[in-house]
Amino acid sequence: MTIFSGIQPTGKFHIGNYLGAIKQWVKLQDGNQCLFCIVDLHAITIPYEPQKMQQKIFKSIIYLIASGIDPQKAILFVQSAVVEHTELTWLLSTCTAIGDLQRMHQYKDKVKKFKKNANAGLLNYPILQAADILLYDTDCVPVGKDQAQHIELARSIAKRFNSRFKTDLLKIPKPLIPKTEAKIMNLHDPTKKMSKSEPEGCVFLDDDEPTITNKIMSAVTDSENKIEYNPLTKPGISNLMVIYSAITDISLTETAKKFRKLKNYSQFKKETAKSLASYLKPIRSKFFELSKKEQTIKKIIENNNRKAKIIAKHKIGQIKQIMGLI
Repeated sequence: MTIFSGIQPTGKFHIGNYLGAIKQWVKLQDGNQCLFCIVDLHAITIPYEPQKMQQKIFKSIIYLIASGIDPQKAILFVQSAVVEHTELTWLLSTCTAIGDLQRMHQYKDKVKKFKKNANAGLLNYPILQAADILLYDTDCVPVGKDQAQHIELARSIAKRFNSRFKTDLLKIPKPLIPKTEAKIMNLHDPTKKMSKSEPEGCVFLDDDEPTITNKIMSAVTDSENKIEYNPLTKPGISNLMVIYSAITDISLTETAKKFRKLKNYSQFKKETAKSLASYLKPIRSKFFELSKKEQTIKKIIENNNRKAKIIAKHKIGQIKQIMGLI
């Protein structure tokens, strides 16, 4: 299968990014044609610092390789380096209903959050996302449940294009939603997703063992001292259970059984911190090793951008021909 997925260049990835997406990508790259993209064009729809963008893109690539993405197996590239993404966005916009865009949950959320920056890019974001996917004849898109609506719109746009131009040129992609999605929450406020904007409640992939231990030990829990998974009544301990389960590949049920005799949360936190530090150690080590090889990473980016460009240029030519533009 051809797999496409993208991640924004935050410049610093945390365990939510890894356990929620990257870990799955690493598994998918064996036996599939995978394209993993740093979606910098999506990132500029909200306020950002232009002078830091290149550094964030570069570090994001390093994080992905350190996490196990092999640029010899998968095409790991930068979205803005392949201009066909923006060209196809415009072409697909002629097959996209404004009402569909205005119904997107992410658009509504972002407009509320960035009231002073309610730009057209936020509205058109899903068209660019559809272009990202459709440009590479994608079969499946690994996403979380919160992105399923965008994939459904990409499917609708592709179907509308094919119907309008009497073709089957655009492949209809399917969402690939994991059966057990590891949704990692903020350690200090487990009602919110983990985010780099709140570093104290966030474990980064390059955190050292003392830092990880300190963050896990200070994580918010409750007073029951009972290892039980219930996100509604026990969000703090449930979040730690999700983390432990994801890094050990032990189910939440088995995790609860394993630690049911513990007398307090402190013991579970220590075990989680120890396991997490051990799990992240090779990623952290690889990250710092690669960070010293700037020229090597630049060559990897250039080569992979070129591979993506070849595929995208061929596809956009076919699309423009069908539309009567060539």
